[in-house]
Amino acid sequence: MRVGVVTFPGSLDDGDARRAVKLAGAEPVVLWHADADLRGVDAVVLPGGFSYGDYLRCGAIARFAPVMGEVVRAAEGGMPVLGICNGFQVLCESHLLPGALVRNDHQKFLCKDQRLRVESSATAWTSAFAPGQEITIPLKNGEGGFVADEATLDRLEGEGRVVFRYLEGNPNGSLRDIAGISNERGNVVGLMPHPEHAVEELFGPGLDGLGLFTSVLSAGLRAVSA
Repeated sequence: MRVGVVTFPGSLDDGDARRAVKLAGAEPVVLWHADADLRGVDAVVLPGGFSYGDYLRCGAIARFAPVMGEVVRAAEGGMPVLGICNGFQVLCESHLLPGALVRNDHQKFLCKDQRLRVESSATAWTSAFAPGQEITIPLKNGEGGFVADEATLDRLEGEGRVVFRYLEGNPNGSLRDIAGISNERGNVVGLMPHPEHAVEELFGPGLDGLGLFTSVLSAGLRAVSA
């Protein structure tokens, strides 16, 4: 399975995401923001960082990158797409996911190992987990507060599309402690914490992040066998 990782100007976790893909057993493929070609990949990761310097809103410029036109079309066709931190912001700006990410309620950049609860394993990126499983992966953001209107929040909850939820305190003011969500089909997932920083012993808090990348590999194999 080939998993593309998009590099935007200002991306800083693209290399880590490619390494996580490789450790999971897939082939990482470099995708450049200015290329309107996904190079035949089976899934896409939008990594963390500060795309285009976060000048406007976070992710607002990246949403118009040539490669994102192809990502949106592929996602709408069912391709698995994962947005991590800034990538989550890009997914919301691209309307592949609802809501928005705003400034942390304490107005400070935050970096910590964060406890999460896996609320849904019914996505292309979380099938390796059990519902209710608690994991720890790093969180680092300045604009990580997930917000949406009450109707959207109720729909996400009612449809089982809240994928991750913060535990042991809300680190950034996200409504209903939401740390990650999915689209209706479950092929698009966005989360603020960084699973690519929890895929190797001695580098981060453990291996809890690796499950997102092995999940998509399993999803790809199931699609091929079907």
